[in-house]
Amino acid sequence: MIERQPDYENLLDDQLADVLSLESATGEESDQGRVPASEMPLLAEVDGENAPAAPEHLGETGIDDQWLADLAVRMASTVPHFTTGWAAERLHLPVQLVEELLWRLKSDHLVEVLGQDGPFSYRYAATQRGREYAKRLFDLCGYVGPAPVAVESYRRMIGLQAANRDEVKLEAVQAALKSLVLPDETVETAALAASSGRSLFMFGPPGNGKTSVGHLLHQAVRGDIWIPHCIQVDGDIIRIFDPQQHVPAPLHTSDPGRIDRRWIRIQRPFIVAGGEMTMESLDLAYSPAHRFYEAPLHLKANGGTFLIDDLGRQKVESHALLNRWIVPLEQRVDYLALNSGQKVEVPFILMLIVSTNLTVEEVADPAFLRRMGYRLHLTSPTPDQYAEILTKYAADAGLELPQSMVQPLLTRYRDHGFPLRSSEPRDLVDRAKDICRLRGQPMVLTEAIMEAAWRGYFGN
Repeated sequence: MIERQPDYENLLDDQLADVLSLESATGEESDQGRVPASEMPLLAEVDGENAPAAPEHLGETGIDDQWLADLAVRMASTVPHFTTGWAAERLHLPVQLVEELLWRLKSDHLVEVLGQDGPFSYRYAATQRGREYAKRLFDLCGYVGPAPVAVESYRRMIGLQAANRDEVKLEAVQAALKSLVLPDETVETAALAASSGRSLFMFGPPGNGKTSVGHLLHQAVRGDIWIPHCIQVDGDIIRIFDPQQHVPAPLHTSDPGRIDRRWIRIQRPFIVAGGEMTMESLDLAYSPAHRFYEAPLHLKANGGTFLIDDLGRQKVESHALLNRWIVPLEQRVDYLALNSGQKVEVPFILMLIVSTNLTVEEVADPAFLRRMGYRLHLTSPTPDQYAEILTKYAADAGLELPQSMVQPLLTRYRDHGFPLRSSEPRDLVDRAKDICRLRGQPMVLTEAIMEAAWRGYFGN
């Protein structure tokens, strides 16, 4: 049995009693003094950068004190012992707030002090009573991780960042799409969608650059955004940050303590959903094992781009899938259902891009199309455009392309009755390069090389 050290406990009691008496005197920490999440200051300037301001007392977290204390108990029960700094690192809260939470847990005999770890840091362990209490808490919610932010704060932050987004210039879109051979009017339509933040519906035959346009157009929108690790809705947790979908962005600051670490700075998200998408995947996913929710892909895409690729390939009927977006597109909010039946209002502030190989009439009805910001018909390339694409890809691949080789290739398309597609010059060039390498020949697109590439690609 570990020997208790009363001196440490008394010192801790004295220090934290001073803190609590000061908060009580200033009215900062009480139900009456709690700062509503809807009124909390969100951004502070740190070294010239806007960042979420770290809460200075528990009332500024926007989360109920008891809920935070319960989170700390669950966390404490997962290890034999821990320090204040360890807990602060995992809860993503300032040390002084974590110390206050731990003091409350000690007062309730849920944790005990083992000793001092530094001038203002102590070593703790969960008591038997604390572990039993944590076990009951885990039956309700299994979440252990960074403290959540209130859903109201999340809504405000996403809206604030959208309102202050860098302007998207036509030149930026032209630069992003320069690797593609596109008509000027196509580039302008794509630029209008990106600059306005409206949605984009792309349709046309396969292999003509719809997916590539979606990927590259996202790159024209500059800047990073802040998202929370998770949000809380009436005690339930919805996890937002997904390391498989989000890319953390560096933050250079000499004063990280001023930043609320419950938020993480990321590159604007670009999330793609294809044939695997179902109606169920567009709502909250509850984990019975962990007893909290995972956000759907479009919620994780807030502040960035959500690409629905190859519409019509999903198991769900296309009209039903598109009708799911009518309210979010019109109101810029979405409503997600908890297991209790409660609906949660979340922001829908992103660029929605829908891509399909089918005709507009096959996949969409007028009600949906009226709410789409822009439509883009990507047709098959002309012979001149095909020749330009072929020349460009050959040069990029380090292959010499005699101009005398272009017309015979176009003739071959015509003789076989094959439509021209923008993706095929790249595919043929890649195979020609494979053939040159295999045969040990110079990287030159001769007639024999192109015939072998054609045969390997089309099978005839």
